[in-house]
Amino acid sequence: MTSTVIAVVNQKGGTGKTTVTMNLAAGLARRGRTLVVDGDPQGSAGQWARMAPEDRPFPASVFAVAGPLDRELKALRRDFDFIVVDCPPTLEGGTVAGALASSDRVLIPVLPSPMDLWGSVRMGRSLDEAKAANPGLKPSIVVNQVEMRSALSRAMKGALMEIDIPALGQHLRRRAIYRRAALEGSSVYDLGKPGLAAAAEIDAIIDEVLA
Repeated sequence: MTSTVIAVVNQKGGTGKTTVTMNLAAGLARRGRTLVVDGDPQGSAGQWARMAPEDRPFPASVFAVAGPLDRELKALRRDFDFIVVDCPPTLEGGTVAGALASSDRVLIPVLPSPMDLWGSVRMGRSLDEAKAANPGLKPSIVVNQVEMRSALSRAMKGALMEIDIPALGQHLRRRAIYRRAALEGSSVYDLGKPGLAAAAEIDAIIDEVLA
């Protein structure tokens, strides 16, 4: 099996980047050896994994790095089937550049607001530069924290059509179970029946990304 590297990036904080990273990694860990590369100086992914109880460790390994990632990721590909990179909330610096240069897929979590989505235009320009060096790079927007009782608004759908970056068909709903998973150092897969609907969302995203 050829390894797959997925970078999760957005220059704006508060979009659920680490939540997407950790639950995506937990789902991928059910399909193969999976590593989370914590490239965010805040160390959120590492802190998440450290919250796990000793008798139930987080299902993916977490490895913190600082600085350029391109060489690190090339070496790590030999040891893992899937690598998910939690990038810092910026487009500047070597960490993001290295991640984009060495990834197969880029996921960009955005909140279900046209203003948040329009803020991703700058991300699109950075991706164009990255794709010049890494032509196989495939970016996708992941709409996160969609309200349970409403579909994507007409304004949001219109904003998605104005952005050159394609959006995944599956979005993530706003669910308390995602916050619970973070507090317990686990994933929605480990939380029994309450986590089933969220796990199905993550599995659908994985299926789209790996298709």
